[in-house]
Amino acid sequence: YVCSTWGSNHFKTFDGDFYQFPGICEYNFVSDCQDSYKEFSVHIQRALNSNNHPEIQYILITIKDFTVYLKPKLAVVDGRIVKTPYYSSSLVIEISDTYTKVYAKLGLILIWNQEDALMVELDSKFSNHTCGLCGDYNGVPIYNEFVSGITSYNSIMYGNLQKVSKPNAKCEDPDETQTFPSCNEHRDVCERLLTSSAFADCQSLLKLEMYIQACMQDRCACNGNEDSFCLCSTISEYSRQCSHAGGRPGEWRTQYFC
Repeated sequence: YVCSTWGSNHFKTFDGDFYQFPGICEYNFVSDCQDSYKEFSVHIQRALNSNNHPEIQYILITIKDFTVYLKPKLAVVDGRIVKTPYYSSSLVIEISDTYTKVYAKLGLILIWNQEDALMVELDSKFSNHTCGLCGDYNGVPIYNEFVSGITSYNSIMYGNLQKVSKPNAKCEDPDETQTFPSCNEHRDVCERLLTSSAFADCQSLLKLEMYIQACMQDRCACNGNEDSFCLCSTISEYSRQCSHAGGRPGEWRTQYFC
């Protein structure tokens, strides 16, 4: 029921595929795509921040006939800035120091840490009805996202297909032939962090190897910088997803780490 994106351009689809896509245009994160009338859509745009790390600049949500534009600590509904918590008959928006949360009555919950990480939980009534970076929610990994008929797509081709066409947008599509390094030299440290006793409750709930790979990619992308983004973003995502799946991660953050 959950799709997420975090860290060094990682995505996890509803069907459990993990991939990386470094695009900086506006993309369809998830939309209801079965009928000509869309019940909802969620678009995102990333950019590099002052530390050269990818961050979500804004999120644009359309639900039925109204729009919600989110920036860190700011919510705009139908063109006007609103005070939060904001309540309407079909929507609640809460903004705290660290999170923005949107609850939509039609069956969507969105949680953004106002930086790199966004999670959308979607009611199962939308299964097999979605499109976008989150995939088609048909319960089958790979199929119809990365393999469709006889065509197969790599993660960057797939991501580029989700671009929202905006006539005056100045953004380059990432190169579809680029490959991501293997980053194996970081395996030991990532494995140690993700199998620490704080996460004992999580291993049976999540695909540990996928998060180890994502952690390795984060560290590679940072070229040896030991800042909190490279070290913490995938560990934080693992902890969030573990809680969300009903696990109880222990206290893993310390004064010196994350």
